[in-house]
Amino acid sequence: MTWHVLGAGSLGTLWAARLARAGLPVRLILRSDERLADYTRAGGLTLIEQGAPQRYAIAAETLDNDAPIQRLLLASKAYDALDAAKRLAPRLAQDATVVLLQNGLGSQDAVARHLQGRRCVYASSTEGAFRQADFQVVFAGAGHTWLGDPLRPTAPQWLADLQAAGIPHQWSAEILDKLWRKLALNCAINPLTVLHDCRNGGLRDYPGEVASLCAELTTLLQACGQAAAAEHLHEDVLRVIDATAANYSSMYQDVSQGRRTEIRYLLGYACAAANDLGLSLPHLSDVQRRLLAHLAARGLPLD
Repeated sequence: MTWHVLGAGSLGTLWAARLARAGLPVRLILRSDERLADYTRAGGLTLIEQGAPQRYAIAAETLDNDAPIQRLLLASKAYDALDAAKRLAPRLAQDATVVLLQNGLGSQDAVARHLQGRRCVYASSTEGAFRQADFQVVFAGAGHTWLGDPLRPTAPQWLADLQAAGIPHQWSAEILDKLWRKLALNCAINPLTVLHDCRNGGLRDYPGEVASLCAELTTLLQACGQAAAAEHLHEDVLRVIDATAANYSSMYQDVSQGRRTEIRYLLGYACAAANDLGLSLPHLSDVQRRLLAHLAARGLPLD
């Protein structure tokens, strides 16, 4: 069965290239005729592993194509996910599956509500990749992908495709635990790297600020019924900071390149959840205030 992939960012193209390399049928969905022309000129999608590039001539189409879709990897930014789902909804078969590979929380539920009747599988990945150029993706770090369906815990048969493609993965009946945990990790690291203008490893110079954020995020997770996601959060944040010390966070990269961030689905989601529960989390609120001011000073969107 064909994998349609929407989202020509790092993880979407990483998945597409590995699925194609395994001989599985893949089609990229691009947002416009101009992007399709750019892709055609590029001659396909290039995956670079350990410095060695390999190009894959994956078929591509635009959002306006009307061919039916049975299996969709939606790997767009969180703020684009719902609009993309609305555009593609008429093409989705009634028994279609949509894999949602977004940062943070909030966008997945919005898409699932809009696509009622289609199976929506939530995904959370720790794999590292970045785009070196248009339609060129560098596999930068081994990781793992957890997948799950909050409504249907049974694992789908198509996970065999991921096995064949060499995509490390695990089906989780508790996928929301994984998503909340990653949300907390992102909230403890990404905003501070922007505010302190540093790589992840630079946060070693701010141990008190990191510890305070982790303590409040632990309180939030427990209050949201996510006790498993709250366990040893501070230790895990420090581990991630050390393991990715030379990396710039995704939010840092977005801000430095003048792009919209996913703050609404990361720090914004956490702060909104705290407000809904009547929790006072002053450190988290202060980081959100400072980050919004930082974005506003650079003329970047605040949501």
